[in-house]
Amino acid sequence: MTLDDLRVFVAVCRAGSLSAVARDLGRTQSAVSQHIRRLEKETGTGLLERHARGVVPTEAGRILQAAAADGISGLDGALRRLDDLVRGDGGSVRVTTGATTVRHFMSEAVVTFRRRHPRVSLEFQTENSSRSCFDALAADDLDLAWITIGRPVRGIEQRPVMNLPWVLAVGADDPLAARTRIEPADLTGIRHIRLPENSASRAHLDAAFAGLDIRISSDTSVADWDTALLLAELGLGHAVVPALPGWRVPGADGPLRLVPIPGLPPLAVGWAVRRWSALAPLARVFADEVARSCTARAAGQ
Repeated sequence: MTLDDLRVFVAVCRAGSLSAVARDLGRTQSAVSQHIRRLEKETGTGLLERHARGVVPTEAGRILQAAAADGISGLDGALRRLDDLVRGDGGSVRVTTGATTVRHFMSEAVVTFRRRHPRVSLEFQTENSSRSCFDALAADDLDLAWITIGRPVRGIEQRPVMNLPWVLAVGADDPLAARTRIEPADLTGIRHIRLPENSASRAHLDAAFAGLDIRISSDTSVADWDTALLLAELGLGHAVVPALPGWRVPGADGPLRLVPIPGLPPLAVGWAVRRWSALAPLARVFADEVARSCTARAAGQ
């Protein structure tokens, strides 16, 4: 059993496909299969189940995947910290996050961090949901994930940074635009622009609606918060979205209005890491700078 065997096995479990991993690694599918067979021979049990659409780990495979992912990520992190130590004030910070997160939560922090640490590389990997960020964090050589805080996830530590209140985004000529607040009951019977289908923010909002017995109608689902705002501005519906740092609420400039919905529980967002105590110093500095910037912008709303 080699480290390369385990790396390939973890990658196959995450992708659900031997051929996809072979393409990513620039190897043949036969070579990828050899890694799996070697592990199965050494463990004495089957680790993958083959299905028409790919492969999934068996119960034994899930046990090995969890242990291998933790060990590989810890080793990769240690090797990177050793490399940073040798290079002095250089190094890298690697972040996984949603498509619009950098602009809304990190833009000021990125500028400040780059100015103070010009030799450090900031690298971002985009994912489409908090669940995908967790998977990437566990499987890849990444430092931080910016996520919607949710239920505990094995092998991941979550640290809230701020709570985002919900607002209703509507066109300036909409009858609701003149309101100073929106009650949850007012959300029934209007046309909604839904948040991304697999996002944690939508799941949080849907759970809040269900708890308040709010039934909504929707013909539109979008890929990100920015698209929801644009469609609301164009008068194509109403978007319930989190109030992002720096937004003026209630109010807005131009053809869009943001009306608070205090009756909905706020959305907690923040950082996730494999283990805070093992986080590289540069990654910790960046995480703290993002938290400081977000808090300052929220206080100035």
